[in-house]
Amino acid sequence: MKLLENSRFEQINSALNMQLETSRIEGRIESYSCKMAGNDKKLFKLISQEGGVGPLDLQALSPPQTVLSHSPTKPYSKSFGSVESEGYLCDTIPTKTLFYLISTLNASFNPDYDFSNAKSEEFSKEPSIEWVVNTVDTELNAAAGELFAGLKQTLWAAIDEEINLQDCEIYSYNPDLISDPFGEEGSIWSFNYFFYNKKLKRIVFFTCRAYSVSAPYNCDSGIGQDSEMFDYSDNMEFSQEDLSME
Repeated sequence: MKLLENSRFEQINSALNMQLETSRIEGRIESYSCKMAGNDKKLFKLISQEGGVGPLDLQALSPPQTVLSHSPTKPYSKSFGSVESEGYLCDTIPTKTLFYLISTLNASFNPDYDFSNAKSEEFSKEPSIEWVVNTVDTELNAAAGELFAGLKQTLWAAIDEEINLQDCEIYSYNPDLISDPFGEEGSIWSFNYFFYNKKLKRIVFFTCRAYSVSAPYNCDSGIGQDSEMFDYSDNMEFSQEDLSME
């Protein structure tokens, strides 16, 4: 996976690092090409051999945590699968796409974490763009209020420009506490979303966490502490209607 330069993302990433009264927020958006490098080829071979699967073989995912937490009694329509978990049929993912997600994590959190042994059940496929946008906006609005309100439209416009959200499949990474890079003491919440555009062969990775100011600072998250202020004056209009799946 190759990190693609994006000056708008760099500005937004500065703004996603916020010092609040009782918590700190650290976030970043990164764009990656799905073109395999030398180490990627080794990892893909390892994943395929370990599971005895081909690149198009399907592996089971876990139900999205957002769906389970917001609609625990509402059936979630799945496109494939027969494994049930709390009444939900499991989504699936091709081995090659799973490899892209794992490689993105390795590239983003290198060298502090190695996700090569991550399993498919640590990932979920999100039901829609609207669902993810609403979940992210709700989380950051509750935590940062006006600080995020001034950034929101620019953030989603930049992601859409880079990856074309209408053509994306969206996945999330939901590890156990042992595997979670944001699972240290003082962590309040975190999310990790992958916007995968198969046509462009590109992934935009959006990772963010909040942790208590009383907790010791841990820089191993891989998220930098850039204090440069972001200029909100050139925000672009990007409404929920723009995200319509019609």
